[in-house]
Amino acid sequence: MGEAARRPLTPQDLAARQEQDAAARPRPTVRELTDGGRFEVAEVCAPGPRGGGEVRLVSARPAGIAGPLPLLYYLHGGGMIMGNAWSVLPRLLREWALPLRLAVLSVEYRLAPRAQYPDPVEDCYAGLVWAADQAAEQGFDADRIILGGKSAGAGLTAALALLTRDRGGPAPIGQLLLSPMLDDRNDTFSGHQMAGVDTWDRTSNATAWQALLGDRYGAADLPPYAAPARATELSGLPPAYVEVGSAETFRDEAVAYAQAIWRSGGEAELHVWAGACHGFDTLAPRAALSQDALDARTRWLRRILGR
Repeated sequence: MGEAARRPLTPQDLAARQEQDAAARPRPTVRELTDGGRFEVAEVCAPGPRGGGEVRLVSARPAGIAGPLPLLYYLHGGGMIMGNAWSVLPRLLREWALPLRLAVLSVEYRLAPRAQYPDPVEDCYAGLVWAADQAAEQGFDADRIILGGKSAGAGLTAALALLTRDRGGPAPIGQLLLSPMLDDRNDTFSGHQMAGVDTWDRTSNATAWQALLGDRYGAADLPPYAAPARATELSGLPPAYVEVGSAETFRDEAVAYAQAIWRSGGEAELHVWAGACHGFDTLAPRAALSQDALDARTRWLRRILGR
């Protein structure tokens, strides 16, 4: 990990760090993602939310499989301020699309601070509605859509599950929440405990939430679609897989979210990986802990898909 990546993110260096991330983060082309013909990949556009133009998505599926496939509708991480829809795909295709015979849609939602709440979650909702409406044409099984994401993308996943429930939109069969970024209040015990220690610490977290929320940062009436930890009613949601490391900033808010789902009568599978920091499986993908986490996620996906 480079020195810049170890330093907490502050408002003063946000623009520079965004430029550094955009230059350094892999952004494979459609041709590279096809992996010599193993996958069918296309960039597609969906009608965006009102005033938001189009939403860009990357659609990928194993090549040569006829018929509609279950869909993993995936939202990338990056603190709401970094990341892209392309960089996450090689791993998703290798680890899940091919062995589980899944289609994947990765969403290029707008990033803060250029776009603030509700723009990112509305982009994700618009793309989801399009995916369900165009399922037959795109080769998706509209009755087997799983929402998923990591870090900020997992927070958006939780928000999207709430939003589509409340709007009567597409009904996903599961939500995969990997180290979710859920609580703008940034005041949990783990947040304080991991300050200056975790790869994404309390200072970086505050910077990202401020970029997303602007003047609404810390508002008492902030909607749960902005910060899902604010939700008071979690019934009627799809089954959730909630994963977090024991040594990361998001530990306590992720655990609290799973508990809130249980209290509402919902279904959640919670994993707290001992000693794991934020992004542990990206930093050390071959570590035994990372492989255990991948196995647990994959088993949950198989159960949700009935495979």
